[in-house]
Amino acid sequence: MKMNDPDISNVKYSPARSGAPDLICIGAALVDSIIRGFDPVPVSASGFTAASGSLGAGGEAVNEAMAAAKLGLKTSILCHLGNDGAGDMIRHALEKTGVSTGLILLSDEVPTPVTTMFVNEDGSRKSVTNGSHRYNFHPENHIDSLAGARAVSLGSLFRAPFDDPGIIYKVISGASGHTDSAGGRTYVFADTKLPNFTRLTLDDINDSLPLIDYITPNEDEAGYYSGKDTPEEMADVFLDHGVKNVIIKLGAKGCYFKNAGSEFRLPPYSIKAVDATGAGDNFIAGFIFSILNGSSDYDALRFANACGAICTMATGASAGLKNAAQVKAFMNTEPPAES
Repeated sequence: MKMNDPDISNVKYSPARSGAPDLICIGAALVDSIIRGFDPVPVSASGFTAASGSLGAGGEAVNEAMAAAKLGLKTSILCHLGNDGAGDMIRHALEKTGVSTGLILLSDEVPTPVTTMFVNEDGSRKSVTNGSHRYNFHPENHIDSLAGARAVSLGSLFRAPFDDPGIIYKVISGASGHTDSAGGRTYVFADTKLPNFTRLTLDDINDSLPLIDYITPNEDEAGYYSGKDTPEEMADVFLDHGVKNVIIKLGAKGCYFKNAGSEFRLPPYSIKAVDATGAGDNFIAGFIFSILNGSSDYDALRFANACGAICTMATGASAGLKNAAQVKAFMNTEPPAES
């Protein structure tokens, strides 16, 4: 726990519903305030205009969990929410999409974070964070809740709660040490984020990286943590640190995959992007869904690319993706762009 942060280690906690989930998503939960078409020229001394504004449930763990549930996985989420209107909004959105909310940690002291997103016409965006984003909950105190899950996904490696090497190791080692409900080992997936308050390096989490089955940075994140310039070189750094499989999300250029035995690139889909918010999270949910359903890495990434593309065609992280049938139909009618 950071100095001066409220102690939320003993917040309310409810056991998960009976029956182990396919996937447990752990990490950030917040409200996205999305502003499209912001005009920086003031219309009055204190007034500005924008094309539109909207509110939606967000955060990497929330976005992944909702997308995975829509695709058909039995999904739970382990995250922190404040006992406030923003937290109520997120819980309602999760429950509406079928995500089990029994593992959510609730606090009266720490508010639910709200992120303001400025979205450009081409779908790119910038975000504004605040102090509530740095308050850490303690998922390592609830390792037993991971028992039986087929997969565990860390939604925001290098950001709270996963900006503490001790917490990272306890959660990842606890997850990878479990077996799933069928007796197989639990998969560990880890998405990454650029740091906002606490800065870690790959060397800081050297003991955790070999326990990760798939790590999924975007190109900027992979470059930042590896210090390299090309996806091939970036992936090698993660592999050298022990990660089993590396997926680098390349945005409009598709994605790149590498492990000890193979590597390949996949092109993106040719679509008109409206808002890239949550595209990477939908991508990861699609990939996990496919892997748990027995797909090869290549086929799983084709499906993941489609999930990410569908997400960008609507405003917000959760408005575009509906179900697996929609994704399969999209893949049949929208061929990928030429490499």
